[in-house]
Order: sequence, then structure tokens, then C-alpha cells
Amino acid sequence: MMRRWGLMLIAVNLCGLIALAFVWPHLMVAPGPLIPAHAGITRDCFACHVPFKGVSADRCTACHKVADIGVRTTRGVPIGAGGRGVPFHQSLAQPDCLACHSDHNRPQLVKSARASFAHDLLRPELRDRCASCHRAPPTAVHAQAGSNCAQCHTQRGWKPASFDHARFFALTGPHDTSCTNCHVGGNFARYTCYSCHEHQPDQIRARHAEEGIGNIDNCARCHRSASGEGREREGSRRDDD
Repeated sequence: MMRRWGLMLIAVNLCGLIALAFVWPHLMVAPGPLIPAHAGITRDCFACHVPFKGVSADRCTACHKVADIGVRTTRGVPIGAGGRGVPFHQSLAQPDCLACHSDHNRPQLVKSARASFAHDLLRPELRDRCASCHRAPPTAVHAQAGSNCAQCHTQRGWKPASFDHARFFALTGPHDTSCTNCHVGGNFARYTCYSCHEHQPDQIRARHAEEGIGNIDNCARCHRSASGEGREREGSRRDDD
């Protein structure tokens, strides 16, 4: 008798839990509350989830038209020039919303790290066109770098970035020094070689005049290292005098 009542009690509790899961699914089975923008579908799990299969990208794009993401809101309101989005979703190889998005805020104890965008999601021919989505910071370094972002950055992350100074001048020997010795005031758009005691404008101008060189405004044009490697020799650029 006791065993029968125990089984009946368990069955009643299970039925109650199942019923509650259908009545209040956002409280019973959801991993956390939905983001504010989706609060209106809190009780409509099947707006995003396919029974026994999970979230479907097709159900996401039923409301979020791929052609409009980053251009218009779901209500058709245009996103201004200084708006919140960047229209790159149209360049994805295929819609894969869960690769970056999770609309449930998980409990703090099990909250996973925020997913970062993977450039592998883009169509192959667009993965190296950084300027189509990114704007270079308004700094002197980026102003002269052009659109070749890969010379310093990787697609794994904006930081860390590595600048190959040897492409312009090798920082070897006595030139392995502080940036401010050459780039005065932190202005990386300009440099000077006259910060060292041996490099004085009058002395350098006189020594170069002996070789018939009059233009000494851009030292790195001819001198690429402390040892003189990479020095241009053909006429020593006398046509620029």
C-alpha cells in the first residue's frame, strides 16, 4: 500500500512539473531570462525552438530578415549613419545565428564567455576585406597603414597587434631604443634622427653634401638599419636633390 501511494505521489509530482513547464516555460526550463528585445516572446519558446531539435536559424530569419540586419530594425525603421549595427550579415556564407548569439542570459555561476565573431563564417572571397566592416582608428599610424590590416592584425582578434618595424627601419644595435627618441611627442606620422648626439642637422647635411646628396629629410629612404643594410645606392637618389 505504501509503495503504491509513493508511486502515485511521484507520478503526480511529475505531471505537475510537466504542466508547469508548459505554463511557465521561462521559469521551469529556460537557462535564464531573454534579452529585453525578445521579452515579448518569453512564453513562446517555439518562436525560436524546433521541438526536439533546438534553435533554428530559419526561425530567427523569419523575424530578422538577413538583408535588413544592420540596415533596418525588425519594425522597418532605418538605422542611421551612426547607428548600432554594421551590415555584414549579408556577407555570411550561411545563417548561423547561434555561432555568435544567445538570447538567454544564463545564471551567473555557469555563464559562458561571450562568443566572438569568427571570420570563417564569411564567404571566402570577403574574409580579407577588412575595410568593408572595420574603420581604422584616427591615429597617425593607421593613417599611413592603408587598408593592409594584416600587416599588424590577425583575424583572431584586434589585440595583440604586431608592427614589423624592420619593414621601414631595423631597430638593431644603438637603434634598439625608446619610441619617443625618434617619434617625438608620440607622433608616429613623423620621425627624427637628430635625437642622438652624433646626428646633428648641420653635420649630417655637410657629410651628405660631400657625396652630392642634398635632400636629407627622409633618412630611412636610404638608411634601413644601423649597419647601412638596405641603403639605396643607385645615384643615392640624387634626382631628389
